[in-house]
Amino acid sequence: MSHTTQGTLALDRLGIAYELRAYTYDPEAPRVGLQAAEALGLDPAQTFKTLMLELDGRPVCAVIPSDREASLKKVAHVFGGKAAEMMKVPDAERSTGYKVGGIGPFGQKRKVPTAFDETIELYDIIYINAGQRGLLLAIAPADAVRAAEGRVADLTV
Repeated sequence: MSHTTQGTLALDRLGIAYELRAYTYDPEAPRVGLQAAEALGLDPAQTFKTLMLELDGRPVCAVIPSDREASLKKVAHVFGGKAAEMMKVPDAERSTGYKVGGIGPFGQKRKVPTAFDETIELYDIIYINAGQRGLLLAIAPADAVRAAEGRVADLTV
């Protein structure tokens, strides 16, 4: 398995430091983010999942703790829209260029508005999918926000 992804290439281009953490991806896991945290012995609250949503018909990206659920109302509010819903798997894969279970906020095929849950500010390092199933990256929260040209807001239920 190659540890170079569109996500790591994007971070390399920006000169942003990160470390990779590989794990055995379980496609049967009910919650992929939690499975990744468990496989690597990480705090689920410090391990973030990348969700692709549609806001009034346009794609947006929300990065939230793996043990939490997104508030569709808060996501819509943060991006200045009316209604947000989870993107269907084929649409998310087409939009990002990644497979579901391996979607990360960096290096997606098309740049989309991105927000990170405010809890990222509780940590020196957070873990986010690197753009491939079974591969997380460890990154400083401020660097993650900068790399994704994102914003920080309350996004969870």
